[in-house]
Amino acid sequence: MKIVFVGCGDITKDSAFICRLSRKIDSVACVDLDLGKAEMFAKKYKIKRAYSDYETMLEQETPDAVYLAVPHHLHLPMAKKALENGHHVLCEKPVASTLDESLELCEVSRQYDLKVGINYQYRYDKACYAIAKAAHGGDLGDLYYACCNVPWHRENSYFTDSAWHASLQQAGGGTLITQASHIVDVAMWILGGKPVSASGINKKMKFQNVEVEDTFMGILELDNGRLIQLSSSMIAEPERCITMEVFGSKGTGLYQGHFFPKSRFVGVKVKKKKPPVRGLHALVASIEAFRQWIFDDRPYAMPLENALPVMAAVDAMYRSANSGRMETVDDRYLKYLD
Repeated sequence: MKIVFVGCGDITKDSAFICRLSRKIDSVACVDLDLGKAEMFAKKYKIKRAYSDYETMLEQETPDAVYLAVPHHLHLPMAKKALENGHHVLCEKPVASTLDESLELCEVSRQYDLKVGINYQYRYDKACYAIAKAAHGGDLGDLYYACCNVPWHRENSYFTDSAWHASLQQAGGGTLITQASHIVDVAMWILGGKPVSASGINKKMKFQNVEVEDTFMGILELDNGRLIQLSSSMIAEPERCITMEVFGSKGTGLYQGHFFPKSRFVGVKVKKKKPPVRGLHALVASIEAFRQWIFDDRPYAMPLENALPVMAAVDAMYRSANSGRMETVDDRYLKYLD
C-alpha cells in the first residue's frame, strides 16, 4: 500500500515508524506546512519525498491512501480533497470537529465510493477485544453498565506549541473529544448499544486561558438501557493509564490500558479471545487491518460509519454541559449504519 502522511506531529511519528517496518507498506511522501520539519521527518522514517503544500503533493503523488493527522477542523476539507483525487483515507480520531462535519464527510465518501477509516485503534487493543468478546459471548451475563476513567496529564506546552488544541472551533472541544472519545467508542462497542441520551459537566480546572475543557464527567444512556459513566481529564498528577470496568450479572471485566494493556475478569473464568489482526501495539494492528480492508476487502473495525455514534455521543455530552440538562442524542447518523 502506497501511503502519504499529512502532518508530521507526534502521532504521525508512531504511524510512520510502524509503516517503515512493514514490507507491505510503501511510505512515498509526507507533508507539513514547515518544509524543514517535513524533510527531517522524511529522512528519519525513510520516506521518499517531502512537501510543504498538501494540494501540490496530491497532484504529484499517486498513493493508495492518505493518512491524516492534522487539527480536527481540517479533517473534513483535507479528506474531501483526498477523495476528490481518488485516494482512500485513514484519518486520526475524531472524525471531525463537529457532528455536522462528520455526517458531511460520510456523504462525500459515498459519493466517490472510496473507503475512509477512523483510527480508533482501541478496537484492536488485545485487552479491550478480550473484554468485548467476553461480553458479547455472554460470559459476563446480562450487561449493566461501564465505568471509564481517563486520568491523563498535559503541560501548558500542549496548548502553546499547538495552538489549535486551545481553540473550540478548531478542536471541537478538549479532553472529551480529543482523549476520551477512544474509550467512549470502546465502551459502546462492548455494551452493544447506540447512544440515545447524555448528561455532562465540563470544567476548566487548571488551564484557564483556553477555550476548551481540561476536565469532563458525563453519563451516556444507550438504546438497550445500559449506561456508561465517564471521567476524563488532562490534569491528573501524575498521569495514569486508562481504566474501564464493565459490570454484568455474572461478573466484571476490568481493563487497564498502556503500551502493554491488561484485562482480567472478576467472578467468572474467561478464555480470552484475540483480535483478528494482531500487532505489538493496537496501532500496528489498526494500520495493517486498514491495509487489508483496502486491498483484500476484509472487514475493518472502524470505517467512518462506525465512528459516527461516537461523534453523536460527544456532541450530546457537550450540549448537556452547556445547557445544564440531559440532552437527546442527534440520531441523524443512524441512516448511515448497516
